Amino acid sequence: MKINIVTIFPGFFEGPLGLSIPARAAQAGLVEYSMIDLRDYTHDRHRTVDDIPYGGGAGMVMKPEPFFEAIDDLKPSGPIVLLSARGKRFAHADAVRLSVEPELTLLCGHYKDVDQRVADHLATEEISLGDFVVSGGEYGALAVTDAVVRLLPGAMGDHDAAATDSFYDEGKLSAPSYTRPPTYRGHEVPDVLRSGDHAKIEAWRVAEADRLTRDRRPELLDGGSD
Repeated sequence: MKINIVTIFPGFFEGPLGLSIPARAAQAGLVEYSMIDLRDYTHDRHRTVDDIPYGGGAGMVMKPEPFFEAIDDLKPSGPIVLLSARGKRFAHADAVRLSVEPELTLLCGHYKDVDQRVADHLATEEISLGDFVVSGGEYGALAVTDAVVRLLPGAMGDHDAAATDSFYDEGKLSAPSYTRPPTYRGHEVPDVLRSGDHAKIEAWRVAEADRLTRDRRPELLDGGSD
């Protein structure tokens, strides 16, 4: 798989993508990361990527030309995703869907907004991490990249570890996890997990997953995370 990230901060990704599963997946040849500096597609000596908004108002808006010219040069196949607070909330199902694509291109906005023509006529979809705003699309692009890459066959040494994550099984939260020591500062590991009875352990995990999902994310039990 190839993942292209169009950004004004390509250095943002060097550290995170050089660690853990994203790094191992790249070293194994499962994924190739390509950082595209949006400022390489500007045509003034200041390498300007933003301008004042039509109609007035506070903040600066990212210009459409650098995005369009970057994609013209890249000629990517597969989805072109704009990270945007107006986008559809990213979910595990999206990570699964994107992980089977041969190529994925992520567009990172910054400043107040991105010219709407990028969303309407360049991106194939808009994705948001949730109902909050961060400083730029780089944070969302990194989260999407990690969520997608860890699903690539061979990216994780133990696929069963991923299969028991939250949202993986029927979209519910996962059950709590414990490890040694069995007692720490007076807090005990549940007896059932030390019983050796695998049927009872599985029943406990299912019940705990249901309880946590019902208490914390009841909307997931009603058919989805949106």
